Amino acid sequence: MDIAESSPDWITPDWPAAPSVRALTTLRTGGHSTGPYQSLNLAAHVGDDPIKVERNRDAIQQVLKLPLEPVWLEQVHGVAVIDAADARVARRADGGYTDKTGVACAVLTADCLPLLLCDLGGTEVAALHGGWRGLAAGIVEQGLKRFRSPRHHLLAWLGPAISARYYEVGEEVRQAFTAYGADVQAAFAPSHTGHYYADLYAIARCQLRQGGVRQIHGGTFCTYAERGRFYSHRRDGRGNQQTGRMASLIWIDPASA
Repeated sequence: MDIAESSPDWITPDWPAAPSVRALTTLRTGGHSTGPYQSLNLAAHVGDDPIKVERNRDAIQQVLKLPLEPVWLEQVHGVAVIDAADARVARRADGGYTDKTGVACAVLTADCLPLLLCDLGGTEVAALHGGWRGLAAGIVEQGLKRFRSPRHHLLAWLGPAISARYYEVGEEVRQAFTAYGADVQAAFAPSHTGHYYADLYAIARCQLRQGGVRQIHGGTFCTYAERGRFYSHRRDGRGNQQTGRMASLIWIDPASA
C-alpha cells in the first residue's frame, strides 16, 4: 500500500459543540513516515523514526495553528486524567482535561476508542483513551469527574475505533465489565469460536449514560475495516509487526473563546 505524502488530513466531530471548541481525529495520510507507519504516524513509542514523528507532529501544530504543542501522553491503559495545562504534572496518563484556551488535549489510538468531551458553553474540554482495560477500570467516570459543569450539560464524541465485527475477545474481557450491569454486558455478542465480539462504542455509550451524559455523538467508523484512512493494531500490528497511531485532539480556541 502506498499512501502518498501530502498535507495532514483529519475528520471533525459531527456534534453541536460551541464555536470555541475545536476537535478532530487525524487520518493516517499526509505525513512523512514510511513502511508500516505510512504516513502521518504521531506516536513516538512504536518504533518509527523519531525525526519523522517529530516532523509529523510539527506539521499538525502548524496546519492547525496551535499556539502550543499538543499535550502528548504516555498512555498505559489506566484511568489517570491529568490537568493538561499543568506542566508540573507527569504525563503518564490516559486522559487530559483543560479549561484553558490554546491547550490541546491529545490521545493516540489505533483501534482503541478516542473519546472527546466538552461542556455546552465551550469552556471545558477533555480527551480520553478508551481501550477495554481503561473502560473497564473507569476512565470514562474519571474523565467526567474533571468537569465542573453538570453532566447533562456535557457533549461526548466517540472517535474512530475498531468495530465489534473485528474485535473478538475472551471471557475475561466480558467479565471485567460485570460491575456495569446488563446494559454493558449486552455489548458482548457470542462468536462462533466461543469468544465474544466486543462493541467498544456500545460500552462507552452505556457508561456515559450511566454517568449522566445524554448528548453522545459519533461511533460510526471502523479502524480495522478502513485501511486507507486509519491505523489498526489488530489488523497490522500482530506479532513483531508495528503500526502507527492517529491523534484525537480537542482544545478551546483562543480566538473564539
